[in-house]
Amino acid sequence: MDRRTQWLRGVLDLCVLGALARGESYGYEIAQRLDAGGLGTIAGGTLYPALLRLERLGLVLADWRAGASGPARKYYRLSDEGRATLLSAGEEWTAFVRNVNAIMEVP
Repeated sequence: MDRRTQWLRGVLDLCVLGALARGESYGYEIAQRLDAGGLGTIAGGTLYPALLRLERLGLVLADWRAGASGPARKYYRLSDEGRATLLSAGEEWTAFVRNVNAIMEVP
């Protein structure tokens, strides 16, 4: 497993919450947001378990909607708890990255 994959495992839930902070969405569209944000392609086998985990934790709400030209889609949105978690965890992540960057500075 490469380094980038390991890093993504540790922060995927937070990134999904961040993607949903921009508005409700369905799985494929969330994957596109993450890719456009520079995370690369996120496979469904990685994304959907994360969405299910977030839903079970009450951080994400979901409902099925009929598709205009195809099958129904499951749409996801942040719960109030999910938004609060994104804010607090986002601050923690920022501090963590700042510390890692400071350690990695070459004198």
